Amino acid sequence: MYVAIMGYGVVGSGVASLLNKNHEHILKKSMQSEMELKYILDRRTFPGDPYENLVISDFSKIVEDDEVKIVVETMGGLNPAYDYVVACLKAGKHVVTSNKELVAAKGCELLQIADENNVNFLFEASVGGGIPIIRPISQCLAANDIDEIAGILNGTTNFILTKMITDGMTFEEALLLAQKNGYAERDPSADVDGHDACRKICILAALCFGKHVYPDYVHTEGIRKISLSDVEYARAWGGVIKLIAKAKKLEDGRVSVLVSPAFIQNHSQLASVDDVFNAILVRGDAIGDVVFYGRGAGKMPTASAVVADVIDCARNMNRKRFIAWQDCTDGYVADYLENVTAFYIRATTENAAAAVAKINGLFSGVTTLARQDAPEGEIAFVTAPISEKELNEKLALIDEANIESVIRITNY
Repeated sequence: MYVAIMGYGVVGSGVASLLNKNHEHILKKSMQSEMELKYILDRRTFPGDPYENLVISDFSKIVEDDEVKIVVETMGGLNPAYDYVVACLKAGKHVVTSNKELVAAKGCELLQIADENNVNFLFEASVGGGIPIIRPISQCLAANDIDEIAGILNGTTNFILTKMITDGMTFEEALLLAQKNGYAERDPSADVDGHDACRKICILAALCFGKHVYPDYVHTEGIRKISLSDVEYARAWGGVIKLIAKAKKLEDGRVSVLVSPAFIQNHSQLASVDDVFNAILVRGDAIGDVVFYGRGAGKMPTASAVVADVIDCARNMNRKRFIAWQDCTDGYVADYLENVTAFYIRATTENAAAAVAKINGLFSGVTTLARQDAPEGEIAFVTAPISEKELNEKLALIDEANIESVIRITNY
């Protein structure tokens, strides 16, 4: 049996290396007599690479070769990955991908095409890198009615926030270090603006709740505006700031999906997840809270998840793995302004007494926060649970202060 890889970057090269390094072990697990890498599709050439003789630039060689039964897509992005994956599925080839953008945007459609052609479309590596999560949710936790799923889904932002919390670095300083260490791209927007985490929570929400969630429907905030002042107030409150992606099933059948920075209490299982590590919390009616933890990205951790899907395909060449969900319907994703939660607010004012009086008049259950060396005129407080819409309306009435920061508070 032959395998092809499309995209020979960090993950693709890791997959090729792992297929070779653990060849005998993989054969035993896959229940195949032989499994060989036949093609590597890439526009570049790789002189001196161990697999340079397998590199091709013509996609048609893969899709037209009946000996290739499993195709690994590690190209990233939508184009041309989407067209290539569709062609492979329609040609009767199983497809494995690590491409979260592809699954988040086209997962429902691709699963349907795979079903129609009696092949599998698997994507374990698209969410947590080396963290097993897709298979545990679809199989191990299948008896549970999952109410909520949330987590730290982006290693770059978690590294930056960790450096701000533990080393007192500013956002800009921590970002430069992340780029120097290879954790952040030259253009870090997908990470620091929350788009990567958004794509991942969309996939998890679809898997848990049975309907596709498109990233455009999800209110997404990144970490660019987080300051060391906010970090200090979180510490005074008794917690830390993390970028949290979460999806919750509502009683009326809709789902609430959100990506944003959040205060997390120190005793939370997510609070101690530091550096480039990720953690995903699944809340089920029978099991309670279960947390999956590990490296959410990286060459070999992600390759490990990809090859696990390759093995799964090899073991199920003539039967389908039942992973599927319906397409999204109008109104399925609730407006984030309906969300009810407590909030941390930081503001500056020239008249603290008047500002505090106005705040106490507008909000019930206000808890004031303090930090060392706070500049004169800085105030910070935590509200009681309130809807996002009502919060915004009340904040607009505060003429006595300038709102500098608004961060949600979690219950994880």
